Amino acid sequence: VGGVPLGDIDAAAWRRQVAWVPQMPHLFYGSVLENIRMARPDASMEEVNAAARAAHAHEFISALPQGYDTPLGERGARLSGGQAQRVAIARAFLKDAPVLLLDEATAHLDARSEALVQESLTSLMSGRTVLIIAHRLKLATTVDQIVVMHEGRAVEQGDHETLLRRNGLYGQLVASYQG
Repeated sequence: VGGVPLGDIDAAAWRRQVAWVPQMPHLFYGSVLENIRMARPDASMEEVNAAARAAHAHEFISALPQGYDTPLGERGARLSGGQAQRVAIARAFLKDAPVLLLDEATAHLDARSEALVQESLTSLMSGRTVLIIAHRLKLATTVDQIVVMHEGRAVEQGDHETLLRRNGLYGQLVASYQG
């Protein structure tokens, strides 16, 4: 990273530089506020609100019985999949890390939730190094560089338009996704 071998980078320092939005968000027993602040425990309420707004989460959080103080239960049991994902995205906005890892971040969402999450992620990706692991290709069309993996190997690399023109595996995936 930045010309330094990963083995030479302190693991804790590296983790501080990465925000992660997983396929199944890791929400913990505690309030919505506590779950978002996990990214930065010292964040002000204004910063938390700004992160939630950017993630399209503020409106539904405000409608919860106790707003940001509403307890979530284990794994965010009181939230829909889309709501839980937007809390995880708010956490990533709050962390404001230079590297963003999106691991199937829209995989299990309905169309409405996916559209909101997609909009949030597009904003979150701006100005960062982003690694996207995705089977749904909608997010991939917005990035500068795509690496197509097959059987553990990188088989294609380029932007969306370049890969489509090559008619390789990426083009086949796009055709099957659209068909």
